[in-house]
Amino acid sequence: QVQLVESGGGLVQPGGSLRLSCATSGFTFSGYSMYWVRQAPGKGLEWVSHIGPAGGGTEYADSVKGRFTIYRDNTKNTLYLQMNSAKVEDTAVYYCNYRGNQNYWGQGTQVTVSS
Repeated sequence: QVQLVESGGGLVQPGGSLRLSCATSGFTFSGYSMYWVRQAPGKGLEWVSHIGPAGGGTEYADSVKGRFTIYRDNTKNTLYLQMNSAKVEDTAVYYCNYRGNQNYWGQGTQVTVSS
């Protein structure tokens, strides 16, 4: 079955960096675009970024453009999100998302940006 397992979240100071990972299994990872989505406390889901099957076609929300980088390793079936210059408003649960025959989500990883 499809599994998405996020990791790498934690507490980071404003201006700091984190790298999130999403280990996947149960589908042909290299054949699909992948997405990062976040949910801040008390708010709805917000699309952050997506990447094409071969690693191209990256796009970012305006709120993270120039600070976050999405990439993938198709040999490891793993999706990444490099977060730099973190801001307090980046505080959220971050989910990776695969849109196959249905929407699949991981359990999420908490990112807290605070001094």
